[in-house]
Amino acid sequence: MRAYTLVFDGYADWELGHVLAELRRFGKVEVVSVGFSDKVVVSMGGLRVLPDQPISAIEIEDVLIFILPGGYLWEGTYPKAEIEQLLHRLENAKRPIAAICAATTVIARAGLLRGRKHTSNSRAYLSKMVPEYQESDHYIDSLSTRDRGIVTASGLGSIEFTMEIFNELDLATPQMRATWYAAFKHGKYPQSAKHGA
Repeated sequence: MRAYTLVFDGYADWELGHVLAELRRFGKVEVVSVGFSDKVVVSMGGLRVLPDQPISAIEIEDVLIFILPGGYLWEGTYPKAEIEQLLHRLENAKRPIAAICAATTVIARAGLLRGRKHTSNSRAYLSKMVPEYQESDHYIDSLSTRDRGIVTASGLGSIEFTMEIFNELDLATPQMRATWYAAFKHGKYPQSAKHGA
């Protein structure tokens, strides 16, 4: 099974940096990039990325997790029916879905936050961007959280987002996860580790 991430023009590339690297390093998981088409996209940071395949070619049984990065696309017009159909298929198959920053609005519009603890850039942000949002009682004021297969995060929480995905997929050992978090969040380099990557 593989980790799939959506890429599109203007996606927030830094939000995926830690999680994709560590899925490959810690989890030995193959990462697959998908686009709304097979055309090259340019990230917010200017990276030109050729998706491995279009979103329409995803085989649900092959998905370990599906990751949605933030980006200005989600605050405007996007292929809503296509992405929501995929999200519902993933949820029905009990495949984890992770969304960070503005991508949390996509999860909210698809109705996947109902009855689930979740977070975003703020409660007010979700309410503004998703007028039909009625799940504020389940909103958690944290950088990232997860509940029954749905991981959400603030755009400021890429490290916490990575940790919640580690926890969701049970990657590495709890001690290794704690050591990783202390290093990347607080700069506490493990004493026993060698210098370098």
